[in-house]
Amino acid sequence: MSLTKRELGNYLIGFTFVLLMVTAASWLNDDELILPEIAALTTGMWIYQNQTWIRQPIKIFLAPSGTAIIGFLVNKIAINYPEKVLVTLILILVLLRVLHSTLAPAFATGLLPIIINATHWSFILAIFLFTALLMIGVLIQGHYKGLPVGQPLRFSHMLGFSLTALAWAITVWACGYPQMAGIPPVLVVFFEVSQMPNYTLKTAIKHVIALGGAATIGVLVHLLLASWLLTTLISLPVVFVLLQLLRIKLPAAYAFPLLALVLPTSMFYRLPLSAFLAATFFLGSTVIYRQLQTRLQVTAEHN
Repeated sequence: MSLTKRELGNYLIGFTFVLLMVTAASWLNDDELILPEIAALTTGMWIYQNQTWIRQPIKIFLAPSGTAIIGFLVNKIAINYPEKVLVTLILILVLLRVLHSTLAPAFATGLLPIIINATHWSFILAIFLFTALLMIGVLIQGHYKGLPVGQPLRFSHMLGFSLTALAWAITVWACGYPQMAGIPPVLVVFFEVSQMPNYTLKTAIKHVIALGGAATIGVLVHLLLASWLLTTLISLPVVFVLLQLLRIKLPAAYAFPLLALVLPTSMFYRLPLSAFLAATFFLGSTVIYRQLQTRLQVTAEHN
């Protein structure tokens, strides 16, 4: 996909914003200031101008901030890791329903404090700051003007999302890998594609390759460099090249290199495989559901 000068400029601005976040975390030596989903949000809102994400600017701040608080508080409850993930996902769905928002990256900001075991309020303050800056950027760009207000989440979608997440959590828990229960970028993509009326196998395969590839890039580059800033500086452009080769726009993929920086060691080395498996499960489930739905509709029409 060829890029215009304006698009290249937007990429440079977006990547610079993410680099500033990682620079601040490095300077303060606080990994809780590294927020992987800010990379996805920046890409989706400032570069791709995703209409679903930008049409209600105030919710760019409210939804991720609210879910981050949910995840932060749930993390303090003395329950098992997969249970924390499931409780957080359900509460996030409820919050999005109340806010009349379908901002998918809010799932990532809600799960992150559980994954990294965030314990300092600096994490919440960082979410507030960076989502507020993103909101201001969207307001300045003005692309949200004239866009229709989004529809509230349907209960059927909430139920389907919850049941699929439950099935995945039970599976990985039974296999002895409970920390694979919540992989934020994958759940973000799943939440989005599960709302699409059409989702093909070809697109799903590209998404699986992009998500698994981005996770692999983040892990390999960080293993080679062991530097937050250098890993970000190198891995984000490589993810950009991967998405260009696949000819897709997938903001969530940009979150994986930063996620690799903050994961516990036990999750870090498994991240590429976990991403591939989770993406295959969730996105494959969506493809199967859409195919079954189509066949049922065809059968009903013939009858």
